[in-house]
Amino acid sequence: MTTSTALPLAPPGAAPRADVDAAIRTRGLTKAYAGRRVVDGVDLVVPRGSISGFVGPNGAGKTTTLRMLLGLVRPSDGGGEVLGGSLDHPLGYLPRVGALIEGPAFYPNLSGRANLRVLATLGGFSRARVEEVLEVVELRDRGADQYRTYSLGMKQRLGVAAALLPQPELLVLDEPTNGLDPNGIIETRALLRRFRDEGMTVFVSSHLLAELEQVADWLVLIDRGRLAYQGPIGDLMGSSRASLLVAGESPDDLEVIAAVARRLGSGARVVDRHVHIDDATIAAQLNRAAMKAGVTLTELTVQRATLEESFLAVTRGEQS
Repeated sequence: MTTSTALPLAPPGAAPRADVDAAIRTRGLTKAYAGRRVVDGVDLVVPRGSISGFVGPNGAGKTTTLRMLLGLVRPSDGGGEVLGGSLDHPLGYLPRVGALIEGPAFYPNLSGRANLRVLATLGGFSRARVEEVLEVVELRDRGADQYRTYSLGMKQRLGVAAALLPQPELLVLDEPTNGLDPNGIIETRALLRRFRDEGMTVFVSSHLLAELEQVADWLVLIDRGRLAYQGPIGDLMGSSRASLLVAGESPDDLEVIAAVARRLGSGARVVDRHVHIDDATIAAQLNRAAMKAGVTLTELTVQRATLEESFLAVTRGEQS
């Protein structure tokens, strides 16, 4: 059973969490090419109304998984549901799904507005939606400009606008902040929060772990095609032991502090005028013991793992 704590690689066919109201749920989802399993028995859960991050090393199977969920690729084995509809019949749920996969494709010499009107006509959506989605992504004032004049951030936002045309319950985005400048990333982050607050489920694949750390509620991590972790993002980060960064009044105090920490059972090392102590749970004991040793601590900071550090720990097999 996949739980909401950091896990070793989940075995193929492990039961997905049953306690989550899921917009996406798969069982043993598998895709093989020429005998090689690109996605290997994934039991995926994406909670409704969440921003769920989808991460993994290059080649882990993220894009293939997204393509199976969107009916672009047929699974070799396994199955599941998206918005209650079976993966075997994607036409039953795709009208309620918006997606931006591998970058938007638009006519460069048409305006942003004209491009969206073409897509609305092809998709059978009301043309009134064009103005609505341009407003949502803050491109209404530039809607008359040719697509080729747009910045990369504007192009990405127009892609999101296209994904919003069907008024989706589920929005699937593949690397939506790829290549964006800081302002573009901040704008995209705000958009995702707005969608979640309005009740939409957002499933976003990204390499920018620091960005996901700020915006995601839930995390799905795959490695070598297999599920490595899924659950609340804070649980993955909290599963790594917190450490301490400690300083004293003088450089001579550092070795004393390190020796005290070791006597208390923690690893400790002196680096750049600080003592790095592996176990944050000894903070109070360390403070008292250092005072008895004649050392006054001038800095005592608890350091917790970032999402990037937790991700590396899981994919390198360092988590227990």
